[in-house]
Amino acid sequence: MSERANVVPMPEGEFFEANRFAGKSALFGILALIGIVLSVVGGLVAPHQFAYSWLFGFAYFFTLLIGCFFWTIVHYAVDAEWTVVVRRQLENIASLLAVMAVFFIPVLLLRHHLYEWMNIPRGQEPLLDSKRLYLNMPFYLGRCVLYFVFFGAAAFLLRRFSVRQDRDGNPWWTLASRKLSFLSLPLFGLCLTFAAYDWLIGTDYRWFSTMWGVYIFAGAAGSSMSLLVLVITALRSAGYLRDVVTLEHYHIMGKWMLAFTVFWAYIGFGQYMLIWYANIPEETQYFIRRNVESWNVLNLLLVVGRFFVGFPLLLLRGPKKQPLKICVIAGWLLLMQMLDIYIIVLPALHGTGVHLSIWDFVPLLTIGATLAFLFLRVLGKASLFPNRDPRLIESLYLVN
Repeated sequence: MSERANVVPMPEGEFFEANRFAGKSALFGILALIGIVLSVVGGLVAPHQFAYSWLFGFAYFFTLLIGCFFWTIVHYAVDAEWTVVVRRQLENIASLLAVMAVFFIPVLLLRHHLYEWMNIPRGQEPLLDSKRLYLNMPFYLGRCVLYFVFFGAAAFLLRRFSVRQDRDGNPWWTLASRKLSFLSLPLFGLCLTFAAYDWLIGTDYRWFSTMWGVYIFAGAAGSSMSLLVLVITALRSAGYLRDVVTLEHYHIMGKWMLAFTVFWAYIGFGQYMLIWYANIPEETQYFIRRNVESWNVLNLLLVVGRFFVGFPLLLLRGPKKQPLKICVIAGWLLLMQMLDIYIIVLPALHGTGVHLSIWDFVPLLTIGATLAFLFLRVLGKASLFPNRDPRLIESLYLVN
């Protein structure tokens, strides 16, 4: 620990005043209830369309939450100092992963509309029969339970350890979180990869890609860092964290947004180039469907918007150290992540072109409003930053 850390006292914690935002919390609660009612109507009136719309909304928010979980475990695994003051918000967002298990129930209820392999009996299609060892309902359910148990439990424990350290200042909690993070890193990679296959590629069991898990991870990591920028800025605009989170932290968050914008483009192009060059029908069908008719327009918008717009803006030093500008970029990248998930999910239903439905927006309202409502409640239960973390002083006086 630096000499400065030995002479500068630890700052007191800063707490979110839930009463100040009771109106916003109530608004999110009402919107969530409206969304739930509309979702029930959509599931009854248009189950086939709504199944894909719900999977789209679920996958989008899942990638945001799982990305925040990733940044939390990486913080402990590498003993990072810059993330200390923003880590509590990563923990708060990741703790909502347990709620995503509830939002997965409609996927299970509407599974026969989403996953064709569940409707085809054995002996009817040789290609599917060769994959039955993996694609069978008991094993599928078992994997899904494993995903949510691991993600939910690990995120809960990491936040619990962090909050307990706020109370007693015992460095043992940091060591325990580090050990848990080392264990979680390989499990994170495995669970995210298989979940991406089960939930997203499962809509077309004939297609496969060995780079799929990494592609989903790249989008999740970059978009979750963008979400963190918006959350931190919202708290600072409300009067919190102003003496804690500095422009140096914004600069680093911006650099990570840049890094994963490049990484997403690299993985996306690598996957596309290798599959297209090999020209194997079982592999190329995914891109053929998304490169025809109006889907091609959205594909071009995704490539141009996420990389050719995001990259040059984030490459500059100035925008990364100006909260307003980096928030605009972060909001844009979140929209691009939404577009990416939309292009992944909906062409399996509308293969001949984009067919925007009102039901595509209902899951975004339902899941988004519910998560926002719960997030505001979680905020008030602990300090907005880990006020007794051993590396807090280094993070407060960060220079990069």
